[in-house]
Amino acid sequence: MIASRFCLLWVGLTVVQSAVLRGQSTVNLAEPPATLDAKLMPVKVVDAYPGLRVDRPIVLTGAGDDSGRLFIAGQRGKIFFIDASDQDVEQPTLFGDLSKRVSYKDRENEEGLLGLTFHPQFKTNGYFYVYYTTREQPHTSVISRFSAVDGTTVDLASEVKLLEIQQPFWNHNGGTIVFGPDGYLYVALGDGGKANDPLGSGQDVSTLLGSVLRIDVDKASGEMPYAIPSDNPLLGKPKTRPEIYAFGIRNIWRMAFDKKTGDLWAADVGQNEWEEVNLIRAGGNYGWNLREAAHAFTLAGGPGSGPSAELIDPIAEYPHTEAWGKSITGGAVYRGSKTPILDGYYLYGDYISGRLWALKYDSENTTVTENRPIIWDNLPVFTFGQTDDGEVLMSTMSGGGRIFRFVQ
Repeated sequence: MIASRFCLLWVGLTVVQSAVLRGQSTVNLAEPPATLDAKLMPVKVVDAYPGLRVDRPIVLTGAGDDSGRLFIAGQRGKIFFIDASDQDVEQPTLFGDLSKRVSYKDRENEEGLLGLTFHPQFKTNGYFYVYYTTREQPHTSVISRFSAVDGTTVDLASEVKLLEIQQPFWNHNGGTIVFGPDGYLYVALGDGGKANDPLGSGQDVSTLLGSVLRIDVDKASGEMPYAIPSDNPLLGKPKTRPEIYAFGIRNIWRMAFDKKTGDLWAADVGQNEWEEVNLIRAGGNYGWNLREAAHAFTLAGGPGSGPSAELIDPIAEYPHTEAWGKSITGGAVYRGSKTPILDGYYLYGDYISGRLWALKYDSENTTVTENRPIIWDNLPVFTFGQTDDGEVLMSTMSGGGRIFRFVQ
């Protein structure tokens, strides 16, 4: 742990020099400034596919292959696809069944198949990537590459394991994997679980836990089936994992790139009092477990830390109250054409309260200008996803696993 604190001091200097968001003010959405627009958003939430039900629909994504398909991954291990434009679909097509490899239990419900993304050249190479909890050993996360036959069926024998990550507990596994505009794979890992980050993973850059990773899956390096991008912020530094792109993370659920700006948005789930929305930057330290959102966190046995030049502030936060919720669900920036009023808004919700919001961020002035509620049925907000043409979808486990869309 002494070595880890040494690493933190060095990384802190890097953050001071390079973090774009250093020194920004965090907007407390429950006590907004007078300039924040909080009027009701004039959109409604409707069933995207009224006759479709998918068990625990945890990932919703296009494949970027011009097929117009929406892929839906269930947390227990099955992956399906549908024609994204067919609102009358009732039965999805099975893409692949990984359930015999995936470990999921209702009492350990932060494990399972948690991530799915497609290689930017999926149309020609057939590669896609998954993040799941393996049955082979307890509490172990795996990031694997699979191949698809003709883009329609998973070749189960094609699995290549890129990373295996031992999780100390069953919760806080994060799980989002997504390719960035730079072609690299980004991975959101939680702090490993339990409460208070007992292993100090958030501030320990010698472990992968509590971090956002960035790796090059198109190259190999020595015995590793992937390479480290040459501009990763910790590359070449002692006692650090060079895969780390950002750290100080508790449990991102979920993260997504803005298809227009390339910004990486992440909703980090809080513990006792606060939920937060972040923009992830290279080398950024997002504070956990020194802070919860922009507030000092003291249960870890130390003094905690308020605003600091070495820590990147969230762009927005909200408290644990009945009016807001207790478990943030991210979230994607709308870049579709069917509901143009939503263009540029980050859509997100809360799993506990079931509430939804549309947030607008002014990047030039680094401040939130709008956070507008969206009225709907207040069911638990499970996940968000996006079609290849920028439409944002949202799912809930209620009612057998339903998928929703936003219309004006």
